[in-house]
Amino acid sequence: MPHQILFEGFTEDELLALPTDTVEKLIVLGEPLVFRAGSATILGSFKISRNRLVIELAQIDGGGEGVLLSLGSVARRYASLRQLKEIEWIVHAVTCAKPNLKLRKILELRGFEVEEVDGIGAAYHLVDTLTE
Repeated sequence: MPHQILFEGFTEDELLALPTDTVEKLIVLGEPLVFRAGSATILGSFKISRNRLVIELAQIDGGGEGVLLSLGSVARRYASLRQLKEIEWIVHAVTCAKPNLKLRKILELRGFEVEEVDGIGAAYHLVDTLTE
């Protein structure tokens, strides 16, 4: 069985099984939060805006075992359960003091582009449209 990434000790299935109001009060509130995903410590925020899940990642320390892919998987499943149409990713990896070149390469391979994001500035940006 492949290695499973835990999010604050929860598997992807356990996280998605939490009651919606719990997830919205603790995670999808649009406020910065620090959480562990696998071996990474991540500073980010999650919010719902219209029919879109917006994920903003300010800092990712550690990781390397597929944390971003696992986060993408749980985000897509959550958005689908909530019948959202898109996931918007904003990753602040453009002007880091100590840039993670591996992260940048992964982002570029996944289709992220450096763009000026309103109210944020330059960031790796991707809008992922969910298909039914």
